[in-house]
Amino acid sequence: MITQTREAIMDHLRVKEPEPLLAIDDLHVWYELRRFGFGHAGYVKAVDGVSFGLGEGETVAVVGESGCGKSSLMKTILGLNTPTKGKVVFDGVNLSELKGDGLQAYRFKVGYVQQDPYGALPPFMTVQRILEEPLRISGMSNKEERLARIHKVLGEVKLHPAEDFLPKFAHMLSGGQQQRIVIARAMLREPKLIVADEPVSMLDVSIRAEILHLLRDLERRRGISVIFITHDLGTVAYFADRVAVMYLGRIVEVGPTL
Repeated sequence: MITQTREAIMDHLRVKEPEPLLAIDDLHVWYELRRFGFGHAGYVKAVDGVSFGLGEGETVAVVGESGCGKSSLMKTILGLNTPTKGKVVFDGVNLSELKGDGLQAYRFKVGYVQQDPYGALPPFMTVQRILEEPLRISGMSNKEERLARIHKVLGEVKLHPAEDFLPKFAHMLSGGQQQRIVIARAMLREPKLIVADEPVSMLDVSIRAEILHLLRDLERRRGISVIFITHDLGTVAYFADRVAVMYLGRIVEVGPTL
């Protein structure tokens, strides 16, 4: 009786580990190959049994050579790929169970920073329209509220005064300014998670450190979690808390950065 009481007290006092914001469990993403467009010819196992977790406010870098499955993993986390097997659980919700409005609501909680900033920005839209569009889609109908949100994020990415940038088109901006606009667009809906796909690989070496410092500062001030996709180990130690090494569709090693 005394032993049972002691165990009950210890269970009550034991601190439970917080649930990860993002939990990936035995994830498989396979693409079917067809012979002559009809017959089944096997599968490309782009992601083949990946498991890891991401805590709130944590940055995990996923590194690996080209073709190792990083992009397929990223697209699955963004809800663009359907898992062949396994689960992606975000904030307690299994992505495979989300449809329609539920999937759209999930995407509002996840920001995406593309590799090529110029290709990510519509050339026929001004910066103001580029930044207003996701706010309209998410239901922010008041124009003053939209502009206030846009001015806020432009200040956070160090593009000020905002009035100097809002009427411009993408081709009128430098590469670093374009990437800051992409980051601002990702931050507009105040996401819990940012997926950054090689965010500095297309930029000059001289401004890579500025963009990485900006992302790190936003992560710390807002408490955002970040998945940083890269093949450049030189940026990982500066930017990430942990690194996951991917090879042939699997994560072969996970550890803290030094």
